[in-house]
Amino acid sequence: MIVDVTENDERGQVGIGTLIIFIAMVLVAAVAAGVLINTAGLLESTASDTGADSQAQVSNQIDVVTAVGEVNTSAGHISTLNFTVKKSAGSDQLDLQDATIEFLSADASTTLEYGASTSATNFSTESLVGNGDQVLDNTTERVRITVDVSNSGIGDPLDDGEEATVRFVDQSGATTIYGVNVPDTLSGETFVAV
Repeated sequence: MIVDVTENDERGQVGIGTLIIFIAMVLVAAVAAGVLINTAGLLESTASDTGADSQAQVSNQIDVVTAVGEVNTSAGHISTLNFTVKKSAGSDQLDLQDATIEFLSADASTTLEYGASTSATNFSTESLVGNGDQVLDNTTERVRITVDVSNSGIGDPLDDGEEATVRFVDQSGATTIYGVNVPDTLSGETFVAV
């Protein structure tokens, strides 16, 4: 027996229910795509901010050009440290008013902040070359940072042969570590390189 297939028998049946399910699937896919695009944008923004912060912590450095200790001749110890600093190549602007200095020696450990007035926990600055402020805009500017180790919150003048670590932390969190080594003899000196 031969069955004759007509055109009506080959057609699929599409009802209103199938159409509603299809539209619902398209809407769900669109919402899922929107969520994925939003999440990808948020992740990209967060990664960009993290990368910029990491780059600033690596590239923003305070370079110590010279370090000199002032000798208190009557007491025979170093009472003041003077650091001439500049910004390193590739650094953003460095505002020394937002910086901190961590001082660590065998007898003292303290964190100093910028202060125009003399205070127990302050360090001071003086512009040597540049526009006269405490912001290092380019690598040609020089600022002197003065730390009074006998009268500040440190209260520990450095004697012959002593060592200390000075950590400069700028506004981005980048850290520059400088080791201070006092010469074995200070007699007859007014200033010594440290």
